[in-house]
Amino acid sequence: MLVGVPKEIKNHEYRVGLTPGAIREYVAAGHTAIVQTGAGAGIGASDDVYRAAGAEIVDTAQEVFARAEMVVKVKEPQPSEWVQLREDQILFTYLHLAPDPEQAKGLMASGVTAVAYETVTDQHGGLPLLAPMSEVAGRLSIEAAGTALKAVSGGRGLLLGGVPGVQAARVVVLGGGVVGTHAARMAAGLGAEVTIIDRSIPRLRQLDELFHGRVRTRVSTIQSIEDEIAEADVVIGAVLVPGASAPKLVTRQMLGLMKPRAVLVDVAIDQGGCFETSHATTHADPTYEVDGIIHYCVANMPGAVPLTSSHALNNATLPYGLALAKDGVKAFDGNPGLKEGLNVQGGRIVNKVVADSLHFA
Repeated sequence: MLVGVPKEIKNHEYRVGLTPGAIREYVAAGHTAIVQTGAGAGIGASDDVYRAAGAEIVDTAQEVFARAEMVVKVKEPQPSEWVQLREDQILFTYLHLAPDPEQAKGLMASGVTAVAYETVTDQHGGLPLLAPMSEVAGRLSIEAAGTALKAVSGGRGLLLGGVPGVQAARVVVLGGGVVGTHAARMAAGLGAEVTIIDRSIPRLRQLDELFHGRVRTRVSTIQSIEDEIAEADVVIGAVLVPGASAPKLVTRQMLGLMKPRAVLVDVAIDQGGCFETSHATTHADPTYEVDGIIHYCVANMPGAVPLTSSHALNNATLPYGLALAKDGVKAFDGNPGLKEGLNVQGGRIVNKVVADSLHFA
């Protein structure tokens, strides 16, 4: 199969769909690869490095889309990209369709077979292609919160970990999954006071054991969320319903309970966000204020650390991509986890959770 890698064009997105090491694996498996010039610049991989790995370098994204049988990306296709997709082509990337009906309609109109990293499952029902970026985003969320808390950023002027004799920041993490666990680990490691809220009591038990009492846990209810955000300096939104829009756990009215210039970091923004007042921002302009509360809602947080992120992502996606390159759409027949990643095929949304979220089939 001819596999193509265009340069990412989303705002401040420096990751790349396939690293040179991944290209070598595709070529070793008998496939051919074309890579747009400069696609690997964000991870320090020159065109010459890609050539040495066995790729052909092409000048434009248009050539990649026109020639490739499978396009491998990182972020969802932008409008200028989805119009270039076609019926006999596979797209393998993050899609996050639930909050993005325009992209969904564009992919349906193209006829492409679109496979979303974020809905591929493993034998345990986990999300193996979302997990590495969730790990990165969870850790980055605390860095972002620390920056937003500074007075020069409009925040409360508070150091996350405090100093001896001075109160540390209180961090509330909504969701105890991969993002939430890594956010809590970073925050606790810096010395912040951390509470994780999750609706699963078995998961809260696991978190209690994992953190050895260094992190508080509470069952998610409207009351517990209100109680905790009222005392919080930072709230991390880390909830996920696979394939679906994120639930709105913090309403605008609840912002009135919070400390002035407290910080919300919405890591769920790719799925629409879990704060009612969230809207997607960019690395170039990451924060805004609503009712005196600072919001950080960057939709491609891991793009800020592309070297780490690209390699972590490729480590996870490579076996699935090779399966698609080997067997095309027949790869879904023997791999139910990969089939869960199938979001668009034959002009239709074929993932039920995604279709239900979009309210069209």
